[in-house]
Parts: sequence; structure tokens; C-alpha cells
Amino acid sequence: MKRIKLKFKGKGQKLRLASQVFFALASVYTGWRFVLFVHHIDKGGISRPPGVEAFLPLSGLVGLKYWAITGILNSIHPAATVFLLAFLTMGLLLKRGFCSWVCPIGFLSEYLWKLGEKIFRGNVRLPRALDYLLRSIKYIVLGLFLWDILFKMDLNVLSSFIYGPYNRAADIKMLLFFERISTFSLMVIISFALLSIPIKNFWCRYLCPYGALLGALSLLSPLKIKRRLETCTDCKLCTYACPSHIKVHLVKTVHSDECNSCFRCVDVCPVPDTLNLRAGRKTVSPGFYLTLILLIFFGFTLSARLLHRWENSITPREYRYIIHHIDTPQFSHR
Repeated sequence: MKRIKLKFKGKGQKLRLASQVFFALASVYTGWRFVLFVHHIDKGGISRPPGVEAFLPLSGLVGLKYWAITGILNSIHPAATVFLLAFLTMGLLLKRGFCSWVCPIGFLSEYLWKLGEKIFRGNVRLPRALDYLLRSIKYIVLGLFLWDILFKMDLNVLSSFIYGPYNRAADIKMLLFFERISTFSLMVIISFALLSIPIKNFWCRYLCPYGALLGALSLLSPLKIKRRLETCTDCKLCTYACPSHIKVHLVKTVHSDECNSCFRCVDVCPVPDTLNLRAGRKTVSPGFYLTLILLIFFGFTLSARLLHRWENSITPREYRYIIHHIDTPQFSHR
């Protein structure tokens, strides 16, 4: 698609950028605190940030099923389940807003394709058949995870996994994956980053199972991008602005699972009140949308703190043991 100079009106994109920066900085701060915790465990004085469990979605999914069966929020990685519930709620109510307003990977991916747009004066659009084929990958990966966890794991297996050594060490092993990253893994990550420069949201669009899960839930969301046919000038700017390649100018209501509520199509529309994000007949502004995201996020996390379901039960002494024995077979997944 040729490059067209787009002018965004209103504060939608500025608010979204502020949200992205806030959550990205929060992620970096949490990661740095966790690094200090791990590497200074013998000295003490640095507490483990529970927010690191936002990066343990599989542990959160296992914990969610365990909670649904037993009514017990496990004490090993409770925050992982709380985060997952918050993000699933966002997907169900606010479409894929998590991807374009919260997720640090989505934030990085967006600015990589914007860099490519400047370098190449446009982005690569894959052939339709290839695009559909690649988009199915994230749903296949999601299906495999859901099959293994939701259908194959009974209560005994769930308990063994949650309270077993591997899950107790999951956050430590995640950190060590990046600190001791293999050449192959590094090359894969670099390849994904490079592909995200010419191709918009390569990882998010084709490979991210989290995005697939939220995309499926978003189909149930009451919010939809809607176009008023009687005032639309058919300028096609909404379609040009859409990072998900949705042909907004051809539909009255956008139902696509790829819509991430980024408001780019809304903010670029030159005719007032022609394109809006709506819940029924009620228009949802970017400011109100961001308020809902923050209410859901802080509502879940603060409630978990107040109910003492935020900190895990692994003691500093046990963490010291895990860190010093992390390479032994007992902490390997079997």
C-alpha cells in the first residue's frame, strides 16, 4: 500500500502513547528490580516485585484453571493469575486494547514498523493467501496451549505443576533465559525484530498466542468501530491508517479479531462523528477508554493486594536455594 501522509486529530494518539510509555516504564522498572533481587539474594534488602509475574502467562493460565476447579488462588504465582484475569477482562470488554495500549512488545513493534515506514517510504503488505496462512499460526499455538492445560491437565497434574520445583523457579528461569541467551535464541529474536520493520506488527499479527486469545475474546466485546454511511466521504484514510489492514471504509461495523482499538482510524477521519468507537449508540472517547483500561488494571491488582493474594509464599530462604541450584535436574521441566 502506498504511503499517505496522515494527520491525526484530537488527543487519542497522545493518550495512547502516554499509556504505552507508562506500562513500558513500569515493565522496565519491575524487570530491573527483579534482576537486583536475584543477583543480591545473599545480601538481602531487595524484595521480589510480584509484577514480574505478568510475564508468566502460562503459569497464570494453569493457576486460573486450578482456581476455577478448587476455588483456591495458588500461593506460588498468584499475581500471574490476577494479571491474566485483568487482561482477559480487557479483551472481553475493550477488544484488543491490551495489545495497543498496554503491551510493551506491542509498543516496540509499533515503532519498529513506523521506522520501516520512514526508511522504505511504506511497509510491505504480504499477499492475502500468505497473510491468512501466517495469521493462523498464533491460533494454532494458542490451541495447543489450551488443549494441554484446559483439557489434558486434571487436578492432580495441576497441583503437581503449580507446587512443583519447575513452576516455583519459573520467574528465575525466565530471567536466566535472557541472561544466558543462546546464539540461536538471540538470532530468532533479532529476526522477529527485523521482520517487524518492513511488516507491520509481525510478531503480534502472526505469532503471539496472547494476541490470538484476546482477539477471540474481542469478538464478544460490546465495543465496535462504527462508520456512519451518510456522512462518510469514502476518502479511505481510515483504511490507510489501520495497522491491522482492516478495510474500514468498506464496512459499517468493524468485527475483525485484528482490531486493537488503537483509534488511528477514528483520529484520522476528516468528518466529525463519522467514525467512532461505540458501545451500542454510546460513543467511547479515547480518554474514557484509557480510564477503563486503568480501572481494570488497577482494580484487579489493588484488590489482590488488599486481599493478600498478591505476594507469593516462596520465602527468601527458598529463593536462595532455587537460585543456587537452578541448574540442577530438580528444576528442569519433566
